Amino acid sequence: MTDPIADMVTRIRNAVQARHQRVDVPASRFKTEIARILEQEGYIQGFRLLETAADEDSPKRPTIRIHLKYGPRGENVISGLERVSRPGRRVYLNRTSVPKVMGGLGTSILTTSQGVMTGRDAVKAGVGGEVLCNIW
Repeated sequence: MTDPIADMVTRIRNAVQARHQRVDVPASRFKTEIARILEQEGYIQGFRLLETAADEDSPKRPTIRIHLKYGPRGENVISGLERVSRPGRRVYLNRTSVPKVMGGLGTSILTTSQGVMTGRDAVKAGVGGEVLCNIW
């Protein structure tokens, strides 16, 4: 797999469209930070780190179990999720050109010199970075 972040984004998008309650994603510290931001911004109910094994002989692999969130009448909280920067085309922005997603209703997730943060937090901190994905 050449782009694990795109894999995570695609798994979440597909699970929301299929109305699943949860989705499992192979874990890394980077993906855990993205899940933390999604929970902090209210797009998911929560997440947990799990150690799972396919069978007794295989080693345990860390997995992130993301619990998806829906509205009171079953409407999607996540209506759109897109990967912006990818291995073939990196997108870097300085602090003055961090975009507002859906006129401020959505969130952009950036990786900066100060860690993974939302676009709003990056503007407050006065840093730019690589735009990982947009969610609305």
